[in-house]
Amino acid sequence: MAATLALVPLLHVRAFILADNSQEQMSAPQTPPETNELARLRALVADYEAKLTDAAALVAHVRHEINNPLAALLGQAQLMLREELDDKPRRRVETIEKLAIRIKDTVGELRDVQTPVAAVNRAKE
Repeated sequence: MAATLALVPLLHVRAFILADNSQEQMSAPQTPPETNELARLRALVADYEAKLTDAAALVAHVRHEINNPLAALLGQAQLMLREELDDKPRRRVETIEKLAIRIKDTVGELRDVQTPVAAVNRAKE
């Protein structure tokens, strides 16, 4: 009988713990930490894609603003090189042409900076 009485408090404690846990599970379902981390990472990726999209738009604008006057400058230098020029002015115009082509090539490399594909796909949706 003494052994039975000793088990009664343990059974009550165990029943209380089980009842308390079942109420917690029913009242507040908790999201797994992996889900929270995934949501945080998705938000971070979306933020970086937005920043890259803004940077790509800025690069496209800068390319356009440089290319327009550069084309005129290069065209004028090439027209001048068709004319009869003394050596010193010819070397100066050739330098202008060479540097303009160098700038054109550098600006051309900026074509690789583009809006991230995932951001473009999301914008279409």
